[in-house]
Amino acid sequence: MTSLARHYAYLLPGPPIAVFSFSLLAAMTAVSLATAVIWVGALLMPLTLMVASGFAELDRSRLRYWGMQVEPMVYRPPGPGLTGPLRLMGDPRRWLDLVFEALIALPLRLLTGLTALVWTLAAPAGITYFFWSLFLPEGGTLIQLLELIEPELVPESASVQYLLDSSVHFVLGLMLLVTLPRALTGLARADAQLTAALLGSGAQRTDDADAGRPTTTARGTSASFSPQAWSWIGASFAAVVLLAVGWPVTAAVYQVPVALAMVLVAAHSASVVLALRWAWRGLGLSLAAAGTLMLATFAGESVWPWPVTALITQCAALTVGALARPWYYAASAWCAGAVLTLAALLGASPGLQPGVVASSIVFASVSAAVVLIGSLARLWILNAGRLEAAERSSAEQDRRSKELQERNRIARELHDVVAHSMSVISVQAATAQYRNPGMDEAARREFAEIAGSSRQALGEMRMLLSILRGEGDEAPTAPEPGLEDIDALVEATRASGTPIRHRGLAAAELPATSSATGLAAYRIVQEALSNALRHAPSAEVSVDCEISDDDAGHPQLRIRVVNTAPPEPAVDPAPGAGLGLAGLRERAAAVGGQMHAGPTPDGGFSVQALLPLR
Repeated sequence: MTSLARHYAYLLPGPPIAVFSFSLLAAMTAVSLATAVIWVGALLMPLTLMVASGFAELDRSRLRYWGMQVEPMVYRPPGPGLTGPLRLMGDPRRWLDLVFEALIALPLRLLTGLTALVWTLAAPAGITYFFWSLFLPEGGTLIQLLELIEPELVPESASVQYLLDSSVHFVLGLMLLVTLPRALTGLARADAQLTAALLGSGAQRTDDADAGRPTTTARGTSASFSPQAWSWIGASFAAVVLLAVGWPVTAAVYQVPVALAMVLVAAHSASVVLALRWAWRGLGLSLAAAGTLMLATFAGESVWPWPVTALITQCAALTVGALARPWYYAASAWCAGAVLTLAALLGASPGLQPGVVASSIVFASVSAAVVLIGSLARLWILNAGRLEAAERSSAEQDRRSKELQERNRIARELHDVVAHSMSVISVQAATAQYRNPGMDEAARREFAEIAGSSRQALGEMRMLLSILRGEGDEAPTAPEPGLEDIDALVEATRASGTPIRHRGLAAAELPATSSATGLAAYRIVQEALSNALRHAPSAEVSVDCEISDDDAGHPQLRIRVVNTAPPEPAVDPAPGAGLGLAGLRERAAAVGGQMHAGPTPDGGFSVQALLPLR
């Protein structure tokens, strides 16, 4: 029921919104064009574009409500001053919004919205037809239809007519009711996908109510329009207009039978759309349909061999071929059309009518200009795309260069300050027993632990410096710590005198997991222990690591590091405190887990993490 309600909420408001947007935008556009000569239109047209973009944003909001993830649209902002709004007229996205809201939205929403409404009303109407048909004049709709088709099939008895009429309507109503959910889903999906394709890319359904499973969504930095979708819409619109004009003209002016004219003009118009996907087939169909139209219109007294409608349709097919494919596609089709025209001239030479040569010359010259302009436009578009790609590549290289310079600067600071200090600590700890001969055994072990920890930190620091400098293959290849190193980390921390209760994983329980997950677990425990030593010295610490299952039954690693309240007042945090926990949250999120940290009721501190094992 929730899914049906969402479909109704998306489909039914569509027609009134589309009627209102069409009426308003058509009026504003007409006034803008009519007053352009006195410069009033130049000021009104940006307002028209802004209104169109407002309706487009309303449609995107409706898509999000329905369940489509639509990226926010990035428009060109108006400039400063009185002429600033004129800058909006240079934004192609706003013009496409105007085309969609003024021309495409109305027929699309009338088709989907009214179909959903009629389907919904027809289902209960058919089921209850047996009741309300009693108040209709004699003879139901089915009976009247049978009388038109075959009067002999109409039963003579009125009761039999009523039963037959009611049964058929009941079955039809029941079928409509059963198929209503699927019909609403199909109508809403078709409307939403076409709207999303024309109003912005990177839009997908975030949930599938019928399948009950989530779908992924492609995200980008900003949304843009889909040239491919608009190409299909433009070609289809042109084909429909050419069919609507060419069919009656061919039948009325050239005395071609209506059915034959419809088939030939429909095939010729369909070639415009077909050439967009299959160029050779579409152009071939256009030539075949044009040749057949020449034969069908030969007896007419009007323009021949290229009727005006056929000439325009052929030029449309050549335009699509020139824009969608390399130049030789359209050039080959033009040559074939020229040969077809020459063959028509030679075949009709005995009864050559005035204007035949002129029609042929017009076709050859106009279609050649169309092919030339279309091919040049395609080259210009491709070159503009390559230039834009080159600019993006150059900007990316500049960004990487600046990033590398910043990383090198950070690496120099780490090397000159932190690494130098760690080296001094390592040397002092290693030589302490020689500089102080009276040191007892416990102190020697303490300094040895300090020296070992500082050497390990120096090794990791060198690896980090190599990564920051982008040295790649020259970076150290020492293995990174993982789950199996947590026990050693806890033992090394115990050497500082901190009481630690540890419950880890046995060697047999260690799961086979990714190095990123193992490193994240190690760093979380390391940072939690380090925080406990800094902020709660002498407090008791517990470290628990265990494997459990999540709600879906997948294994996950649960880490919990808790320290009690410190017996002494807490140490004031050093500058930059808290950055370590933020980094751990990022580490956990990077492997698909989560981390929480905060004080406990008894005054201590707790760090808990859940990391998926996969």
